[in-house]
Amino acid sequence: MARIDQTPFPAEILDLSHDGRGVARRGPDHPHAGKAVFIAGGLPGEQVMAKQTARSKHFDEAETVEVLQASPDRITPRCAHFGTCAGCALQHLEASKQILAKQRVLMENFERIGHVTPQAVLPPLTGDPWGYRRKGRFSVRRVEKKDKTLVGFRERDPRFVADLSECHTVVPQVAALIQPLSALVDGLQARRDIPQIEFIVGDAEPAFDGVALVFRHLQPLAGEDVDALRVFAERHRVAVFLQPGGVDSVHALWPEAPALAFRLEPWDITFGFRPLDFIQVNASLNEKMIARTFELLDVQPGDRVLDLFCGLGNFTLPLARTVAEVVGVEGEAGLVARAKDNAARNGLGNVQFHAADLTQDQRGTPWMRQGFDKLLLDPPRSGAIDVLKQLPLERFGRIVYVSCHPASLARDAGYLVNERGWVLKSAGVMDMFPQTAHVESIALFERS
Repeated sequence: MARIDQTPFPAEILDLSHDGRGVARRGPDHPHAGKAVFIAGGLPGEQVMAKQTARSKHFDEAETVEVLQASPDRITPRCAHFGTCAGCALQHLEASKQILAKQRVLMENFERIGHVTPQAVLPPLTGDPWGYRRKGRFSVRRVEKKDKTLVGFRERDPRFVADLSECHTVVPQVAALIQPLSALVDGLQARRDIPQIEFIVGDAEPAFDGVALVFRHLQPLAGEDVDALRVFAERHRVAVFLQPGGVDSVHALWPEAPALAFRLEPWDITFGFRPLDFIQVNASLNEKMIARTFELLDVQPGDRVLDLFCGLGNFTLPLARTVAEVVGVEGEAGLVARAKDNAARNGLGNVQFHAADLTQDQRGTPWMRQGFDKLLLDPPRSGAIDVLKQLPLERFGRIVYVSCHPASLARDAGYLVNERGWVLKSAGVMDMFPQTAHVESIALFERS
């Protein structure tokens, strides 16, 4: 393989890519004039000096080494690790401009992939751009050259773990644990056998302050290590779980039976969960998202609603407070079991949950044959195309689609509009992950 020329070169940033990098084109003097270059740290309208870091047949990759002419939207990143840590991609862009960039990504995906255009663009949903992240995974690596164990997110080069002293996107009680965790793991005999620590944050309980940590370990822990982890848990009032194998191997170390839970105050719903369960990362944005979803669904007391990819019942249980009946379907049986428990916990008798793989044929299942007024979808990144092709869509009055991946939403919107005759009434973005390039969006479809 030929060596990459890392001589700095001038570039004009024309656009922002879906992953938050500046988009430029090779100049006329370059052997591949016009070739796209994705430049980390560049913003639209800027003139920069950049250094190439990788190349492929169709595009090159580079990073900004100097900003010659700055965008008026450029700001000083809050975090000292920005540019090295891959946990954020947009700290150098003013927050109100970040969400507009995400809106452009969504609309471009609708046009390019789905060949559809919403009749109306919803105002973006935003919240506090800092200290919001209540779920995530820290990588762990012992680095002999630094004589320390690093606990943090991956660097832009994913082979390395960022040496973090701070993080401004995770909730403050987790940010305060980064350096203590580094010191803790470095003192363990198993410091080379712990590849990751997952964190999740619920409401504070009498025994601990709501933070739960899951230590993945590749070898059995020595008694001294277990004791050190227990002391750390008690001192910092965090729940500590151990994971020696798969998901089913997770078990509590301290307290013995921590009660992990969070409340959705507007709907008087309490959710119990396990430490590796999926919950929405941004608690305040989640409540705004639920409210907007119900507004778009136009939920009425007599409605029967089908909620697909329902997880723990994040939408399902609040819906049950408002409509006549709601049915939630989810592929992960453990989440369905917790959803049923949460329905009982909150005294909701007008909700059903079913476990089903929604990528497979479900046309013979009883819930598929029931009559519903409205459909709610909140699929994973792969989207909902498989189940949309099976559903008797003519029976629904409207569809609301919550998406964590604009490309799959655009594809599915194209199917609904161009093949099934629905109308894309409105769509918009929600800033579930400020400072990152992640685009969360929502769309309303009505029958033509």
